[in-house]
Order: sequence, then structure tokens, then C-alpha cells
Amino acid sequence: MRKRTMTELNRLTVEEYKAAEKFPVSIVLDNIRSQNNIGSVFRTADAFRLQEVHLCGITATPPHREIHKTALGATESVDWFYHPATMDAVKSLILQGYTILAVEQVKGSILLPDYHPISGNKLAIIFGNEVNGIDEEILGYATTCIEIPQFGTKHSINVAVTVGIVIWDLFLKMHNFNFK
Repeated sequence: MRKRTMTELNRLTVEEYKAAEKFPVSIVLDNIRSQNNIGSVFRTADAFRLQEVHLCGITATPPHREIHKTALGATESVDWFYHPATMDAVKSLILQGYTILAVEQVKGSILLPDYHPISGNKLAIIFGNEVNGIDEEILGYATTCIEIPQFGTKHSINVAVTVGIVIWDLFLKMHNFNFK
């Protein structure tokens, strides 16, 4: 066994990435405090060739040293938009035909393994603040709330890790991908 070379990884250039077909998923970050989390979300968005990232409220925007540390250039490939209020992003995405999902622990949420997206739908997934979660008013615009099952004492997963788990799960469910 050996590590694959950069050439063997077949990485896209930023220009090739921009021109490539995107997975019909947009991420909405609702008042995320940590710039390291924001950078990590950009890396995940790049890895799965997501449509875009919406940075809302107090969520920092590139260029920023702390975002760059974890994004490692993904802010250059992934389209992103800033909205002073999360509601602005959500309303815009609804008008663009997105189904709005919220990742939050609420009564009536659907566990992630039990959620099955409708084929052909564009999804906008809202991830909330590290302490307070998603604003209650924003939750009212979500078609569905999904929740990652947890079995420990904290009942909390880092937001960047949560994004990775949710996107991977949805990718497997929505995309017929050949792993070879």
C-alpha cells in the first residue's frame, strides 16, 4: 500500500471546479462563531462539490486568516454569499426552488438515517450557532428538521463535524456515485 500522488488524485483546478456540475445542495450557516468551523465547512463543500455556502449574521467571511487555516483555499473554489440576516438567505433560497432543511434537535425532527430526500429536489441545509443552534424564527421556514442520533452525555456535535456527517449521508442517498 502507498499514498497516491497528486497526479493520481485527479484534482480539479479552481477553474475546472467552477465549471463542473454541482451537487444540488447549499449550506446556510446561521451565526457561526468559529472561523475554524467556517473554514472546515468550506473544505466539505469543496470536497462534495456543493452548490454554494451562505454565511449569515455574525458568521465571518473570507478573506480571514482563521478561515483560511482550515479552508486551505476552498474559499476560492466554492461560491459563497454573505447575508446580514439568515432570514434573507432562507427567503432567497425558497424563491430559487430549494427545499429548506434544518439540522436541529426539535420535537418532531427526523433522525438522519430515516430522512430520504426527494430525487431532483435542491436542498438548502441550515446549520446553527455553536451554542444557541438555529434561531426559532428560521426553524419555521424549514420543511423538515433532521437530527443526528447521539448516545453520549453531551448531545452535541461540533458544527463542522455535523456538516460533514449530514453531507456525506445525503450524498450517498442522492447521488449514484461510482467510487472507483
